[in-house]
Amino acid sequence: MASVFSRIIAREIPAEIYYEDDLVIAFKDINPSAPVHILICPKREIPTVNDATPEDEAALGRMWTVAAKLAAQFGIAESGYRLITNVNADGGQEVFHIHMHLVGGRPLGPMLKRVKDT
Repeated sequence: MASVFSRIIAREIPAEIYYEDDLVIAFKDINPSAPVHILICPKREIPTVNDATPEDEAALGRMWTVAAKLAAQFGIAESGYRLITNVNADGGQEVFHIHMHLVGGRPLGPMLKRVKDT
């Protein structure tokens, strides 16, 4: 079964698309955690980072350059933003189609709580 992101790419599900080319697509997260919350994913459905191959490098690299372009476009490049990719259950991955969260527009605080030395 196709992922929800593949269905967005196929225009089976509506989305507010901010960028699209032959390799990647970027669209608004439907449940944003910050004023700017954009999902960037390759058009080819790759379930997790563990499934990426050398043939995917162009699309995966494009995700980073698109993130920088969108950060500038949305006015958060200078103040700062976070790029997040979750992998599998313990990493918090919910949609099994590689994607990057571009999050910003407010101070985000620490990413993870530190584990105290014992």
